[in-house]
Amino acid sequence: MDAPWWQTAVFYQIYPRSFATTHHRATGDLAGIEARLDHLAWLGVDAVWLSPFYPSPMADFGYDVADHCDVDPLFGDLAAFDSLLAACHRRGLRLLVDLVPNHTSDQHPWFQAARSSRDDPKRDWYIWRDGTPEAPPNNWRAAFDLEAPAWTWDEATGQWYLHLFLPQQPDLNWDNPEVVEAMHGVMRFWLDRGVDGFRVDVVHGIGKDPVLPDDPPDVAGLPHATLNDTDRTHELIRGLRRVVDAYPGDRLLLGEVFLLSTERIATYYGAGDELHMAFNFPALWAPWDARRWRRAVDATVEHIDARGGWATWVLSNHDTSRHRTRYGGSEDRARAALFLLLGLRGSPVLYAGEELGLEDAVVPPERRLDPGGRDPCRAPIPWTGEPDHGWGVTDAWLPWPPEAATRNVATQRDDAGSILHLYRRLLAARRDSPALQVGDFAWVEGEGASAAAAGGDGDVLAWRRWTASGDARVVAVNMGGAPARVPVSGRVLVASDGRGEGDPFAGTLGPDSAVLLEP
Repeated sequence: MDAPWWQTAVFYQIYPRSFATTHHRATGDLAGIEARLDHLAWLGVDAVWLSPFYPSPMADFGYDVADHCDVDPLFGDLAAFDSLLAACHRRGLRLLVDLVPNHTSDQHPWFQAARSSRDDPKRDWYIWRDGTPEAPPNNWRAAFDLEAPAWTWDEATGQWYLHLFLPQQPDLNWDNPEVVEAMHGVMRFWLDRGVDGFRVDVVHGIGKDPVLPDDPPDVAGLPHATLNDTDRTHELIRGLRRVVDAYPGDRLLLGEVFLLSTERIATYYGAGDELHMAFNFPALWAPWDARRWRRAVDATVEHIDARGGWATWVLSNHDTSRHRTRYGGSEDRARAALFLLLGLRGSPVLYAGEELGLEDAVVPPERRLDPGGRDPCRAPIPWTGEPDHGWGVTDAWLPWPPEAATRNVATQRDDAGSILHLYRRLLAARRDSPALQVGDFAWVEGEGASAAAAGGDGDVLAWRRWTASGDARVVAVNMGGAPARVPVSGRVLVASDGRGEGDPFAGTLGPDSAVLLEP
């Protein structure tokens, strides 16, 4: 297949604090990740996205970066990172690291210099505005606290500084060429070490309208981070793209464009000269409903596929409640949802632990840490059924997820009927099929599937994937609570409940179930 590696790859997100440790500590680290890479190789993923591990005061648990070119001692050091990268590559796994270009920590040396004086050379590296302590420069709201402005008054220098997130995360001024070159230098630092690309945090935020106009009244209560969408950003992303394109090996830019519209997200692909891929959040937020999913897929085809872009599909991540929890706690639905993730056209991104069917953890008030309330989806991964779950400590940095005594890697590997083995089977089926990796896409019409496919009241989504060379697959997902007839035929390669694999499809899907067929 003549396709770049990232089009055929399945990505796996690791949140370092919560993945694994080899040091008998409550918090995960890079050595722990390296020690568990064989799980990823056995599972069958192709690439790892590593959330931030940089030095940080941890106001936003790593996304407030105090040094973009080092490792926080909590996680190890640069030698540990290099060892992890080499271990990934030995196993044929690519490694992406998080690039956080929109803001730094307020403890970063750049900001410490910038706020020391209005005359400091780095003052213009951040966004400052005159005013009075009583009146922020505009009506923009910060993420995490919608009652708070996206501005903080700096008493020492008598100006406001902009922060789309916490006050401890001041926004960089990308209109300053020195900032642009500094962040390009950060990219080169990691590319020179051999990383395969970047997941770029809040990339749509780096360009700002120089007028800094008020948000319109109908959206003024939303965080400005979900609204910032200016032409200037596209020019800046093209600059990021030129940096990675100067390196061999198809280095990747996978962007977090946290906007509410697939149509707007699609513009960040540019003319093939901006992001290689962008997360498609409307699908992530879609409920377990065939009509909503149909609209999300159709919007992706209309706006991303039509411009030659390559979509991503994601069900869970470190910012969002785990999809099994969002889908009502049903393991059947979590199993069937995997067929959406791996069967649609585009590159899937798994979130560590979803292969175990994990739900959000219950975090009591006295243990809540995250300013955005995201602790439940960040609970540590259980590796064994022992009380320490393979961590060497019984009380990790956050509570364990529900049912950790059985929903752990060791127990589920011993159970051929587990959701973990379903993930492995479907990942292998995807790897063996050019149609599933890069093939074309079309809905299956007809009785049983036609209503949902046409946007009506049906609960079944069914579609075909195929290549010109003759490889073909059919996927069908029943999102309803009753059995449904599906107008497709073929041999069952993988079934969400494990039944009938290897046999001809009988034509009926049970409630909250899915199949992959070879026609």
